[in-house]
Amino acid sequence: MSADADLVLSPPDTKLAQMTKKEIEERKFRPAREEAHDAKKNLGTPQTQSAAYKLAFQDTDFLLREDLRPVRFQLELLKPQLLMDEAKIESTFVFYGSARIPEPDQVQVRIDAATTPEQKRIAENLGKKAVYYEEARKLARIAAQYPVNDAGCRHFVVCSGGGPSIMEAANRGAQDVGQTTIGMNIVLPHEQAPNVYVTPELSFQFHYFALRKMHFLLRARALAVFPGGFGTFDEMFELLTLIQTGKMKPIPILLFGKDFWTRVVDFEALADEGVISHSDLNLLTWVESAEDAWNAVQAFYQDSEAPGC
Repeated sequence: MSADADLVLSPPDTKLAQMTKKEIEERKFRPAREEAHDAKKNLGTPQTQSAAYKLAFQDTDFLLREDLRPVRFQLELLKPQLLMDEAKIESTFVFYGSARIPEPDQVQVRIDAATTPEQKRIAENLGKKAVYYEEARKLARIAAQYPVNDAGCRHFVVCSGGGPSIMEAANRGAQDVGQTTIGMNIVLPHEQAPNVYVTPELSFQFHYFALRKMHFLLRARALAVFPGGFGTFDEMFELLTLIQTGKMKPIPILLFGKDFWTRVVDFEALADEGVISHSDLNLLTWVESAEDAWNAVQAFYQDSEAPGC
């Protein structure tokens, strides 16, 4: 047998055979991180001091140009996607709800702080909804304990908007049982820091509401909706529209607080007026407790198992 034949048939080096396409590319090309470091060196000439000379991905002013909006969309879609992939988050349990409902031990404090009858009335109304803070926290505790599968993939990871109130309760419940939890914050004109219960490595900040809402739903396997305002309405009705129009497969949509929801939205009237079908109302599942909500999720998926990695 020729030497050439021996070379072809010899078993490959194990380390070389296991190299991925990404590792091969990284060996061939100098890493962008190193290039970026060297590009920051100030050579002191008019040419190198000009903004035009900056690497495109290091030029913030360039990236913030109106023409670059499509690129910013892509980056805002991609960053959370990659980080959640790396964390092996396969599915989420999403929580929507008001940023104004207090936790139970703050109800009387807020009522006592009211300086006008109108402020007191609002504080009392919000205080009546404090029970949902506790229910959101309980439901998050239950969902967060869903077992990791053999491949290390995680399901029903608790995800909220990362803010206060109901969002805080959800993240807090997951932390109560030592599990990681996602927060998807949004830049607003007034300061809004993520609540302290969000796992730092899964704390995301968005500029675009549209991309934030997309990430809420991309991995959602169940969704709990608590009493809330415009933001909660926006997020919930977008999901209902996606399912109604066939753009998205149905998932459990759990509405807490039937008295609240049926007072502020007459769902039956929408069906009676013919602008939605009566069957569309079946997309909603009314619940009042964390246990009811989790039982509804189990019933929905009783004939299916969590997908693998």
